[in-house]
Amino acid sequence: MKNQSEAQKKHDSYLWFLAAAERGNPYAQFNLALIFKKGQGAARDDAAAFLWMRRAAEQGLAFAQNHVGAMYYYGRGTEASDVDAVHWFRCAALQGDGSAQQNLGQMYKRGRGVPLCSEMALSWFFRAAEQGVASAQTLLGEAYAHGEGTNRSWPLALAWFRKAALQGDATAQLNLGLMHKHALGVAQNDVRALEWFRQAAALGEPVAQRLLGMAYVEGRGAPADVLRGYAWLARAAEQDDAEAQFSVAVMLVRGKGVARDMELARSWYRRAAEAGHPQAQRHLAKLSTRGRLKKPCL
Repeated sequence: MKNQSEAQKKHDSYLWFLAAAERGNPYAQFNLALIFKKGQGAARDDAAAFLWMRRAAEQGLAFAQNHVGAMYYYGRGTEASDVDAVHWFRCAALQGDGSAQQNLGQMYKRGRGVPLCSEMALSWFFRAAEQGVASAQTLLGEAYAHGEGTNRSWPLALAWFRKAALQGDATAQLNLGLMHKHALGVAQNDVRALEWFRQAAALGEPVAQRLLGMAYVEGRGAPADVLRGYAWLARAAEQDDAEAQFSVAVMLVRGKGVARDMELARSWYRRAAEAGHPQAQRHLAKLSTRGRLKKPCL
């Protein structure tokens, strides 16, 4: 009964937004587009979603303009067009929409729909970052870390990564961990690195999961805990991190922190090899020629 009631409410909302949208209300047009886009309250229809989203965008609704830009970018409900994506991202960005400012920066960074320009990318990332968009703060930090569109500045990279990390951005947390691990603009500190890797890993970031796993295996930043290290490496491996897949295979061959399992090791070597991991390819080749796995070192 509860599910039927919820479905009826969604359908009633659809009918209300449809009537208001047909009268020209841009907010209703936007919400109607979302209903068609998500298939909640009406059958999913990307073409209808695009039609109503564009109508709202043409009336100057910034967040609708950003959505239209994304639909052109991904070719959802319309033919893909980077030029049209840039146009609508710019319309929304000039109205101060933070997500659109980040998206426009990404177009300049990748040279899609506009000439590649790191300086323009940086300027749009900065505008979005100033509005508190965490992902834009991370992109801005990466620009300062790599010297893209500006001179390299580790202090500014650290500051923007920290802002994003405190908002829960996993990529920023990973980057802070790497800065502490490799002494990039800060003193080398395995404990701090592990703390940031742990936060990013908990959010599902596979590289952070692998680095956290290796930190536990090697006893860097915390007492060695091989079983816990294997568990984090396995999580990263399941997310197709080839380096983690190779490390898991090695641990299974050696029986390090986990019961020795040659067949399971073979499967992880194969997955890493198929992803282009050179060491995994070599070990897999040895397996096929010798009929058994050697015990490589991590």
